[in-house]
Amino acid sequence: MTARTCPDWPELMELDPDLQFKHYTVAEAQLPADALARMTCVSLTDVEICCDREHHVFNPAHTEPDVSKALLETHWFDVHEWATSGPGSSDSGPSVTGLDVEIDPDIDLDPETSHAA
Repeated sequence: MTARTCPDWPELMELDPDLQFKHYTVAEAQLPADALARMTCVSLTDVEICCDREHHVFNPAHTEPDVSKALLETHWFDVHEWATSGPGSSDSGPSVTGLDVEIDPDIDLDPETSHAA
């Protein structure tokens, strides 16, 4: 496996220190079959995803848009959703880490303005 730590890990750690984002090929990430079935024009060994596989959270800023769209239809979380309304938000009950973490508004995780790595 050729997983590599995401270069944005310091900013991503601010969202939830228990999340460990790494870059994988889609084939290495072992994504759900329903997500794989939704992907079009994707070579599973050539396209990367930035994610925490254990927590099922992906970073759309470093993930191919087709992969991001397919994962949104599964139990996986976009990092924005995780931090604001998912298990990583303080509004949804106890957080996974037990810490209340403020989201830094200067972090740009928008897939439209960032480039997939």
